[in-house]
Amino acid sequence: MPTRQRWNPTATLADVLAPERRTRADLYAALAIAIFVVIAIVVVWSISDARGTTSEPATHPVPQAVPAEQLPTSLRELWHAPDGAARRALTSAGVAVTGDGGTVAGRNPTTGAVVWKYQRDMPLCGVEAQYGMVIGTYRDQRGCSQTTMLSGESGARKAERSSYMDRQLTLSGDGTYFLAQGPDRLEVWRSDLVRTLEYGYVDAPVNPKTQPRTGCTLLSSVSSSSRVAVLEHCPGEGADRLSVVNPAPKDATIPEEYGSHVLTEAGASADGARLIGVSDNRVALYLPGTPTGPPKFEIYDTNANALAENPLNGPVAPAMTTTRIGSADLVFTGDSLIALNASTFDILWAVPNVLGSPALMADQILVPVTGGIAAISPTTGAQTTVIPLQRSDYHNEPISLGVVGNTILEQRGGQLHALGQS
Repeated sequence: MPTRQRWNPTATLADVLAPERRTRADLYAALAIAIFVVIAIVVVWSISDARGTTSEPATHPVPQAVPAEQLPTSLRELWHAPDGAARRALTSAGVAVTGDGGTVAGRNPTTGAVVWKYQRDMPLCGVEAQYGMVIGTYRDQRGCSQTTMLSGESGARKAERSSYMDRQLTLSGDGTYFLAQGPDRLEVWRSDLVRTLEYGYVDAPVNPKTQPRTGCTLLSSVSSSSRVAVLEHCPGEGADRLSVVNPAPKDATIPEEYGSHVLTEAGASADGARLIGVSDNRVALYLPGTPTGPPKFEIYDTNANALAENPLNGPVAPAMTTTRIGSADLVFTGDSLIALNASTFDILWAVPNVLGSPALMADQILVPVTGGIAAISPTTGAQTTVIPLQRSDYHNEPISLGVVGNTILEQRGGQLHALGQS
């Protein structure tokens, strides 16, 4: 019979659970594993996006700007800063927003001091702002594919997205969605950067027949809360095509078309056609002039059927922009400002000899003009005053206006200039 081991009441727990003896090979193996883990961590960090990202949120809440009750009587330049990535003068939650190189910054509108900053070691493709948020889209090896949403108030990161995009794109906002359009594809994003629509080229489609057409070049696009209009040129078609789609279909990868037609109107086969605006039941499109007809604003229904046309005195410039103020879409043509009803796109009034796109201040529409900023009535377009301003380093480039409280912003020549009472 086996010998029973007697219980020793004086034995310690260490005696009962005595560890196995470690060999030198065990120690070497443990050291090798530790070194491998450290190397892996270093490699992952060195190639990660975090290594090339600097995020400096605001240390104190930004005071909310109080809307101006009256216009300044004269203006002087307060500060200026590089702003080459944004398409227009941007403001958000009381700050002036600049985007240049790889840096998006929120600035004190009066002093220009940086309140918050977000910087990456990638170039910015574009910057846009709406509903108190700012988005910056960066270019990596897949195109303009990395987008970050920042709080306009603090600069804190709120959302991020990454997807295949073109190497150049145009960012815009309609108050509900963000629209990102390149020459081959476009995407629509909701307020948390979740994609609600992809249209055009698909990088790795699960179902290759989800898109209505392939191989088309996207020329122009505009969005609203209920419609996206796309002007495109497709292989084998002799003129541009107008398509109207749902900005948020049931499946984001399968566009839902309300209508799509190859345009037959004069100017539809000429270079330079561009979309102006889209509403619940109308689309406005600029068509260049022809040897037998002037340039015009053509109006369509959302099935892409032509309804009416408004001839223009001359062609619009490549710098044409549309700004929504109240119930009007204000179109800067390159040398004039044309107000369109935002629902029907009927022409309301026009102001000649302007230098850029407008902004609203103290219930007046401000427009840059030679020697200052003109204030005009939103109802009639009649000029009420001109605020004198001597612009520094101005070379006749288009100007985009913005307003934060009592500060007027001018974006021009890749710089944002802040203006205040002199």
